[in-house]
Amino acid sequence: MTAPDHAAFIGVVLAGGASRRMGTDKALVEVAGVPMISRVATALEQAAEGGILISGREGRMLGYECVPDQQTGFAGPLVGVATVMERAEPSQALVVVGVDHPFVRGPTLRSLAARFDGERVVVPVADDVRQVTVAIYPASLAGQSQATLKEGGSLQTLLDAVPVDEVAEADWREWGEDGRSWFGADTVEAVAAGLAAYGSPLQ
Repeated sequence: MTAPDHAAFIGVVLAGGASRRMGTDKALVEVAGVPMISRVATALEQAAEGGILISGREGRMLGYECVPDQQTGFAGPLVGVATVMERAEPSQALVVVGVDHPFVRGPTLRSLAARFDGERVVVPVADDVRQVTVAIYPASLAGQSQATLKEGGSLQTLLDAVPVDEVAEADWREWGEDGRSWFGADTVEAVAAGLAAYGSPLQ
């Protein structure tokens, strides 16, 4: 199977969850004056010409359509990914980024998309951990995602059961990536640490 064109990539901001560690809605927490959700959506626009969806919310945010989680009571981002897969065409793919990754780089997302072969999940690996909330997921995995969800699994569990292209550190560093794209800013202290380490995220 050949890789789809960029119009087949749907950008997904994973914005569900209770933001308990942040203590307030982390999607709206400003990083250098710009809400995290705005920074993530801006980066996604560079890699997903099929449009941007906000997962785990209702109505609209920032002018983007929101997709409420189809099931409640499930922890973790798998429910958001599975929900969006259900409404996508099997030939499409999701460019997924967690809302608490405000330092994510558009060029890194484009490089991940360029590796997509139409079948395998594309996920960077850092410190021997698959960074499942900055990854490319084929929508053809909708059935497997639903099954994993019903079994109480996670995105990591899903990746254990499907074909995966793991992007090694040597590869993503060639893209100019330094790990900032999957830096998790889910607490006030983490936001400050990210700014200290990486500076203000690029617009």
